[in-house]
Amino acid sequence: MGHERQLVKDMMEPRHFRTLFISDVHLGSKAAKADFLLDFLRHHEADTIVLVGDIVDGWRLKRSWYWPQVCNDVVQKLLRKARKGTRVVYIPGNHDEFLRAFPGMHFGGIEVVERMMHDGADGRKYLILHGDEFDVVVRNARLLAYLGDWAYDTAIRINIILAAVRRRLGMPYWSFSAWAKLQVKHAVNFIGEFERVVAEEARKNGADGVICGHIHHAVIQDMDGIRYINTGDWVESCTAVAEHEDGTLELITWRSLASSVPALVAIEMHDEGELAPQAA
Repeated sequence: MGHERQLVKDMMEPRHFRTLFISDVHLGSKAAKADFLLDFLRHHEADTIVLVGDIVDGWRLKRSWYWPQVCNDVVQKLLRKARKGTRVVYIPGNHDEFLRAFPGMHFGGIEVVERMMHDGADGRKYLILHGDEFDVVVRNARLLAYLGDWAYDTAIRINIILAAVRRRLGMPYWSFSAWAKLQVKHAVNFIGEFERVVAEEARKNGADGVICGHIHHAVIQDMDGIRYINTGDWVESCTAVAEHEDGTLELITWRSLASSVPALVAIEMHDEGELAPQAA
C-alpha cells in the first residue's frame, strides 16, 4: 500500500523541464481544449515556456465572443508562472497577429517577440517561429484562409460531439478532425511541403533545427540534417514539446485529465533520431 501511495504521489508531482514549447491553443474557440491545457500546466514546470503562436484566437473572437472562465484560468496560470520566475515568451501567430504590433513589449511578465533563436542544452540552435508566413494560403489568399477556417470549424464541431460521446462511454479522447485531415491527399502534401520549407528557413538562419506550430501536426523528425519540431495544438492533438536538462526533446501528448486518469502518453526523441514510446 505504501509503495502504491508513493507511486501515485510521484505521478502527481509536477515534472520539471528546461523548456516547454506550446502552440495553437486557440483560446476563444469552442474547440479549444483549455481544460486539458490547464491540467497540463498544473503538472509541468519549466525554466522557460515559449508560446509559439495562436494562443488566443482573435479571428473567432471577432466573429463572436466566447471566453469561458477556463480561458481566464489558463491566462492566469501563465501569468502566475511568470511572477514566480518562469520566463514566458510569446511569439504571435496569424490568429493572434494583433500582438505583432508589440515586439519587445512585456505584458504581466510575458515578453512578446516575432521569432527567436533558442540555444538547446545540447549545443543545438533552434529557430522558433509560428510558421504562418510559410503558408501560401494565409499569406497570399486571405479569403481562402477564412473559408478553410470555416471548413475546419465544421470538422471541429463533429469532433466536439464525438468527444462528448466517447467521454460518456469512458473511452479516451480521439480527434475526428485530425483523422479526417490526414485522409485528404492535398492536406498531406501541404504538411510535407510546409515542413520542408520551414526546415530550409532554419538552415538559412544557421540553425540546427526549427520549432514551430501553425499546421496542428505534432512531430519531431530529422530532415536532411535539420531537426524539425512541430508542437501540435490544443484543439486536436493536445501536445507540447519539452526540453530536458540535457537537451533531449520530448513530445508529450495529454489526452486525459490527470486528476481522473493519470495514465498519459509521450514520445521521446532520442539522439539517433528515432521515435520511441515512453510513459509520461
